[in-house]
Amino acid sequence: MTPWPATVPAPRPVAAVVLTAMDVEAQPFLDALPRTRAPRPAPASGTAESWSLRLPGPSRRELVLVRTGIGLVNAASALASVLAEVCPDVVLSAGTTGGLARGVAVGDVVASRTLAYADADATAFGYLRGQVPGMPATYQGDPATLAQVEAVAARALAGTGARLHTGQMLAGSSFVTADNVAGVREAFPEAVSTDMESTALAQVCASRGLPFVSVRGVSDLCGPQAGEDFHIGADVAAARSAAVVLALLDQEGI
Repeated sequence: MTPWPATVPAPRPVAAVVLTAMDVEAQPFLDALPRTRAPRPAPASGTAESWSLRLPGPSRRELVLVRTGIGLVNAASALASVLAEVCPDVVLSAGTTGGLARGVAVGDVVASRTLAYADADATAFGYLRGQVPGMPATYQGDPATLAQVEAVAARALAGTGARLHTGQMLAGSSFVTADNVAGVREAFPEAVSTDMESTALAQVCASRGLPFVSVRGVSDLCGPQAGEDFHIGADVAAARSAAVVLALLDQEGI
């Protein structure tokens, strides 16, 4: 029998872990920041890939970028694997999302005050809609990080016509479309957007005591009104998300 190692290396401190689901969402970060290590699979996380990037500034702080794959399980497993190796000051989810609230337009950016699971329904057993049994009803976006997102958003989005919206973000295993959006809006009247990763990442961070915020660009509307533009390219929405995240991290205090 192979013995357990006597010691396990302590996770190295890094400025941030930024997670995206798809390559197109990771690309703006790879274009903006120099790499300090070759890309490699995230440990024990299947098809996920990670990069070590260097943030600007005299301290040359490290950002770990992770492309997790789409979905709740892919996101959570990739983050848990990476956290075995690094200890970030903050964890951020970036990329694209579907706009849910009326007043949210394609091209806008949303950031999480709270997060819940769109398709979790154990109400028959006394739980709230969106609550996994035995877990919190909602997860909180880190207030200090969110305040800094709000402070940099106007500068980051200057010239795009995009606005920042903060509120409840949902994530689930099912797409929200015009056919089922009415029920989601009824169940979550405060929700601004929905994706397939953010809440799972928030749950992992809550279990580790790590500050977390999701910052996503709206690439489509789940239930557009007549005459509304309801889709832009994922690359455009991802670039706006990345612009806000990079502006946030372009501060020595983050």
